[in-house]
Amino acid sequence: MVFMMYYALQVKTRAEERFVTLFRALHPAMDFPIYFPRRVLLERRQGKQAIQKTLPVFPGYLFSALREEDSVSDCLNALRKMDNFFRFLPSNSQVVPLGGRNLETVLHFIKHPAGLVGISKVYFNEYERIIVVEGALKGLEGQIVKVDRRKGRAKIKLDLYGEAFSIDLAFETLERK
Repeated sequence: MVFMMYYALQVKTRAEERFVTLFRALHPAMDFPIYFPRRVLLERRQGKQAIQKTLPVFPGYLFSALREEDSVSDCLNALRKMDNFFRFLPSNSQVVPLGGRNLETVLHFIKHPAGLVGISKVYFNEYERIIVVEGALKGLEGQIVKVDRRKGRAKIKLDLYGEAFSIDLAFETLERK
């Protein structure tokens, strides 16, 4: 079994994909995974559901997964020297792998194919409570702070290294039989 250590790094917002592409071009021998989790949202225009947007789950953050056999300090130094790199979390002077609840939160989003969080499938019970059948919202029901049935969005509150923030995740309502 391969043991992976996950590290969070902050980069320039909206430059995440470019950062990964450039890193891969400059360091082809370093083949460890770098994750940039994204989510799909449906946006309504003039009352019609017309546009599907892809947005980051954690804007400005990437997650690297290093194996025991990787030279961790070499990999982290290579990331640190890249343009648009800001810092490792929790700080550059204290680079530690993700653990506990932080790791659970990140793994919940990077486990999806290509790091793309799709549209969850839900229904509402007789008490108007949301019941998640499948998708990214599954397992996060306790973190839902607001549901907008018309837009098909659920606002969830996440926490990463003590910083709380909210994001919207899309859902599709299934008809109960």
